[in-house]
Amino acid sequence: MSKEANVLFDAPGPAARRRNNILTAASALLVIAVVTAAALRLNDQGQFAWRLWKPFLDGNVWANLILPGLWNTLKAAALASVLAILFGVVFGLARLSDHAWIRVPAGAVVEFFRAIPLLILIFLAFFVPNKISPVIAESPFGTFQRVLVDTFGGVFGVEINAGVITVPAFAAVVFGLVLYNGSVLAEVVRAGVNSIPRGQSEAAYSIGLRKNGVMRLVLLPQAITVMMPAIVSQLVVLLKDTALGFIIAYGELLQAGFKQVPANYENNVIQAGIVVAVIYIAINMALSSVANRLESRSRRSRKTSAKTLGTGTGAPPAPGMSVAGQTPST
Repeated sequence: MSKEANVLFDAPGPAARRRNNILTAASALLVIAVVTAAALRLNDQGQFAWRLWKPFLDGNVWANLILPGLWNTLKAAALASVLAILFGVVFGLARLSDHAWIRVPAGAVVEFFRAIPLLILIFLAFFVPNKISPVIAESPFGTFQRVLVDTFGGVFGVEINAGVITVPAFAAVVFGLVLYNGSVLAEVVRAGVNSIPRGQSEAAYSIGLRKNGVMRLVLLPQAITVMMPAIVSQLVVLLKDTALGFIIAYGELLQAGFKQVPANYENNVIQAGIVVAVIYIAINMALSSVANRLESRSRRSRKTSAKTLGTGTGAPPAPGMSVAGQTPST
């Protein structure tokens, strides 16, 4: 078998390579033809006119619309990412608990919020508190509601006046992003921990570690490396999902760049969409690059790299050898 062979497939031979090259060239030509046809069509409709692109070279457009929208997008994404990761870690580990009274409710919460579309969560966070808070204010829980909002809601700009709660668009977007993406990350954490070979935990238990120590010192450090690609992918999804704030008039990048700019500059919707898309692509590529660096660094770290004994993970040491790989003294 060739050295280039993979465990999943054999390396292609000369005929297969020629066929692959022909298909690649044909696909590239097809893509070029489609792009060229689209560009010619847009040109016929005057979409490449300078007046439509000129606003994006105006400093005022960037200073007053695009950059504030970008800041709102990054602000919501950053806060939601931190809270979603915390949510995912807490509920992911809770689903691994030996106690049913912890594991079952955690599973119900995760599955419930995974099943609800993100847009509905944002709508619920934005509209429901304003409707039900007056009823709660007149009940015995009215004082608790006010204390709760004053203690925690103020951080997100949530206010309560005369028993009526007002949720700003920023808080509603963050709320929806945290619950939905946090539930997905909880499953990532649970699957990441379960993917570690059983021999790792058995070895840790054999030297007297309790479950808390096994999870904290052995399983989680190794699971971080396994989970990193999935976590990064979900954070990219979270960043793009901030655009749903457009529905409740949250002033994020899509709202500012795709709605307000065309409304004020000759309805240049296509140009605005291209510019906004390029910004999103640049941000996501930067996020993926940082994550890849972190993943590479964690794989090189002794604390997060799983070491094996013998020929397989968790395999017992060879006869006459200690766990450290040294011959015990006699």
